[in-house]
Amino acid sequence: MKANDFRKREGFNGQKLIVLPKKIINDFLNSDAITRQLHITDIGYYPKARFHYAERNAGIGQHILIYCLEGFGWVEINKERIEIGPSEFVVIPKNSSHRYGASEHKPWTIYWIHFKGELAGYIVELILKNAANFQPKLAYNEERIALFDDIYHTLEMGYSSDALRYVSMTFSHFLSSLMYERKFTNPDHKTEEDIVERSVGFMKEKIQTSVTLSELAEFSRLSVSHFSSIFKAKTGYSPIEYFNHLKIQHACQYLSFTDMSVKQVAITLGIHDPYYFTRMFTRLMGVSPTAYRKKQEHAF
Repeated sequence: MKANDFRKREGFNGQKLIVLPKKIINDFLNSDAITRQLHITDIGYYPKARFHYAERNAGIGQHILIYCLEGFGWVEINKERIEIGPSEFVVIPKNSSHRYGASEHKPWTIYWIHFKGELAGYIVELILKNAANFQPKLAYNEERIALFDDIYHTLEMGYSSDALRYVSMTFSHFLSSLMYERKFTNPDHKTEEDIVERSVGFMKEKIQTSVTLSELAEFSRLSVSHFSSIFKAKTGYSPIEYFNHLKIQHACQYLSFTDMSVKQVAITLGIHDPYYFTRMFTRLMGVSPTAYRKKQEHAF
């Protein structure tokens, strides 16, 4: 008998599976201010899922996340085949034609989640933007597994509004661990390889001075144009604009927690024209430094 004859969607020794009731999805998840942004509709764990196979020519109305812990499998999205191995995950966008299955000889062990929500599509776009062929590779991390287990256990205990909101927010954290693995794996790691992070650190050291674009580029050992291009691609802002944001961030702290005048705050931050400082502060914060200080007096 051929292996294809044994293909099955579920029914694996030690498997876990929760499908949230449609009533819960319609009555709460789709309408609550928190959960409507991002929520899980199905979640499961299939260990050593031999003969696991699924095929959906028209896709489904949820995005699918498959995270492979060990073993091997494959996923085909819009007729593009992707091989999946240990510590790799794949995201299948909703309504995408797809098939997937476990390796015959070393079947995968997978965590999987179906999810949707107002932010779900944008999150999937961010994941795919930084992934080759839908398939980013990760380092194994017990904290990430613990997040999944926490989500599953919470849903096992029922569908109270607090539980569903907690799951939604925890799932956001789980997704961030996939999207920004280096920060999740070691948030205190100060890499010497990341030019932008080192440049931001340099900006913080020089926050009370005036720094030119040429100085920032020289610090990074790149040409001005190359440095500017890399910096804006990662942060969305030009280096000097980002530096000004950091200055205004510190200005807010001075205005909130000290009695320094607006002029003193400006000079402390290396801006010797208080009128220029006021204009920049107002443009970025939407209110003048003086108005900001008055507002903060009633905020604590």
